[in-house]
Amino acid sequence: MNYEQTCQYLFSQLPMFERQGSKGYKPGLQTTEVLDAHYGHPHRQFQTIHVAGTNGKGSVSHALARILQDAGLRVGLYTSPHLVDFRERIRVNGEYISKEYVVDFVADYLLWRQETETSPSEGRLEGAPSFFELTTALAFRYFADQKVDVAVIEVGLGGRLDSTNIITPVLSVITNISLDHTQFLGSTLAEIAAEKAGIIKRGVPVVIGETTPETRPVFEQKAREMNAPIVFAEEFEMPTPLPDFELKGAYQEKNLRTILCAVAQINSTLNIQHSTLNIQNLGLLGRWQTLKTRPLVVCDTGHNTAAWQYLVPQIQAQPCRQLRLVFGMVDDKDIDTVLSMLPKNAIFYFTQASTHRAIPAEVVAEKAAAHNLRGATFPTVSEAYQQALADASPNDFIFVGGSSYLVADLLSSETA
Repeated sequence: MNYEQTCQYLFSQLPMFERQGSKGYKPGLQTTEVLDAHYGHPHRQFQTIHVAGTNGKGSVSHALARILQDAGLRVGLYTSPHLVDFRERIRVNGEYISKEYVVDFVADYLLWRQETETSPSEGRLEGAPSFFELTTALAFRYFADQKVDVAVIEVGLGGRLDSTNIITPVLSVITNISLDHTQFLGSTLAEIAAEKAGIIKRGVPVVIGETTPETRPVFEQKAREMNAPIVFAEEFEMPTPLPDFELKGAYQEKNLRTILCAVAQINSTLNIQHSTLNIQNLGLLGRWQTLKTRPLVVCDTGHNTAAWQYLVPQIQAQPCRQLRLVFGMVDDKDIDTVLSMLPKNAIFYFTQASTHRAIPAEVVAEKAAAHNLRGATFPTVSEAYQQALADASPNDFIFVGGSSYLVADLLSSETA
């Protein structure tokens, strides 16, 4: 198989939450541990920083990786989902994993599966791993082969049962908790916090980015059980002047506090000295990303109510002649609450991402009408966006968002 065929195998033949939803969600560490043993426990060959949370964990992970790289370390970065290219998920010092490595790894995996199916032995896989389980094994093996000093590992979903949770990091970070993926993680903030707190390891410091009266006691109790030093970023004294942070979304202010608090812990754990912090050139797509200036076009992957609490005021604060929103969501999000928050003076272009989880554009429009939001429907993100561009004057503002997959479709069409 070539690279494109290999990616197609990963996306179509393995259970994949991002495309299938609950059918692709496979909690638990048993399969990951079998894969880890087969590949020689690669994660033990480098230090790690583990990042969980509902929102912001991608931004925090990218920033920490960049800071560590600027400090002279060789740094791996494992994040999800990707928006345009699968290789966005796995990087060393900002460079994507090579296509050849991905192809060779999957070919080796398929050969191993064939051998174990014909000659059963201890340590064999019971059924196919999920997309995320195999991708995690790929990332860890790649980082070991690349001889990284440290890898920043973003949790996929939750924490306690996430495939990445086989690591014992030098630092754990939990950005925040909000109601998301409730069908898997729990229906209350406290229940979700307990799942995220599952990444707290014995004796390993943990930084908590944001808390609520419901979540703070959960983190404090888990830290006590694990004898893990706990630091709350909300209590961290910010330095002056603040470093110039590349990411400009309003919600990034709290992420920056979490990042700087984590850096203070890293300094004491890894003895890294920073004369100045450079939080630029992160290579992170879809975070208040400007695509055009006349008209101004911005896209953002914020996809739940917690994210939109920050996005809506920032969208409304943008001076423009007319606000235009290209909008769609997927089926496990609280779309009615998000719709209730959206500006009534916007012209909407309702659409759906190219995933089975996308809410059909007509359904989005019907729900939006109940909130006095009006617009036209479009079968693809590209068609919705092109119509918004055609309708816009140079002084209009076009915002594209509601789902990571919607932004992924947009960026893919723009780079095609």
